[in-house]
Amino acid sequence: VPHARTVHQPPPNTRRVAGGPTGVWGSPTKTPHPPITHLFSPASHTLARPTEEKRSLRSQSPAPPLRFVRVEGTAEEMAVSEGVLLGMGNPLLDISAVVDDAFLAKYDIQLNNAILAEEKHLPMYDELASKGNVEYIAGGATQNSIRVAQWMLQVPGATSYMGCIGKDKFGEEMKKNAQAAGVTAHYYEDETAPTGTCAVCVVGGERSLIANLSAANCYKSEHLKRPENWALVEKAKYIYIAGFFLTVSPDSIQLVAEHAAANNKVFLMNLSAPFICEFFRDAQEKVLPYVDYIFGNETEAKIFAKVRGWETENIEEIALKISQLPLASGKQKRIAVITQGADPVVVAEDGKVKTFPVILLPKEKLVDTNGAGDAFVGGFLSQLVQGKSIEDCVKAGCYAANVIIQRSGCTYPEKPDFN
Repeated sequence: VPHARTVHQPPPNTRRVAGGPTGVWGSPTKTPHPPITHLFSPASHTLARPTEEKRSLRSQSPAPPLRFVRVEGTAEEMAVSEGVLLGMGNPLLDISAVVDDAFLAKYDIQLNNAILAEEKHLPMYDELASKGNVEYIAGGATQNSIRVAQWMLQVPGATSYMGCIGKDKFGEEMKKNAQAAGVTAHYYEDETAPTGTCAVCVVGGERSLIANLSAANCYKSEHLKRPENWALVEKAKYIYIAGFFLTVSPDSIQLVAEHAAANNKVFLMNLSAPFICEFFRDAQEKVLPYVDYIFGNETEAKIFAKVRGWETENIEEIALKISQLPLASGKQKRIAVITQGADPVVVAEDGKVKTFPVILLPKEKLVDTNGAGDAFVGGFLSQLVQGKSIEDCVKAGCYAANVIIQRSGCTYPEKPDFN
């Protein structure tokens, strides 16, 4: 764990605990894997001298408190601080409903895809809202992952989140939802644009996502630089941002990416969607050298390879190539994690590829795949911030995704049942 040190004696018998792809999901079978030791040694990094702007952003507040969770029968300790995991992204209210093939054809949308709304899609939101089976769920890719990580950790305040919402009833619902989830959310509230929405069209358990960003598209790095918000960046040891945020505030991403590199923190991103890999390649290329962990599914990985002229569709080869792309000064290595629905999860690290099988979910138990990829990342992060092995991280990711696809939207029961 980065900068782990004993602050005070814990109570007796405790340890310190840290706070869509397509197809079906489950838990991987156990295969031996050594504990993660990379990225966690401050001595392994050459820290860049901060600029005057970055110095001014540094918080003078004391280190956040450590929380303790009682674990029977062990004296093992693992450091966790409040706000250990930060997410930044596009907060959206999901408008989810079961539709038919005619609806998909009417609005020219495809299953297992994520796109930004065009003019032709705008009437769709009212039509979805008029359906008897419609559900409203606080979402957005990064926010989903952070909520799932918080749920898996069960340590209040372990996670935090930033993004832009409107000053309206949907925005108020978003704030209430984050608070109920135990996430510390610092939203930028735009005075003019409404809270963003995402149409979730479900057919036979598969989903198509059409995002109307609205206020989510208005996030500004000035909000990030405010002392009370930059304090969240200072607290965090792990920072996760989905690729969708590249369309909104690449300067904010660059700011936190450089901070992570200069302060021996772990920075993680997601390919997120084929259109990000195709049409926002320049922004993606600029931040990739700072990325310690990159997530994606098999469709996104193939597009990522195609636009770079890699003449392969082999996911293991692509994952390996992504992991070996150039790194920024101070970064030691990158790990690529590619999910493939019902097929094994592919992890490329240190010039080697490992695969982790998943246990299939019977088709009759599948409700919808919306949020499955986000949940996988959330589960993965919940173990990573505790210094667990890659095997444990993948297992937790598959568990979380398995829970989510048996429910409507990115929702979960009160407590996780993960060991």
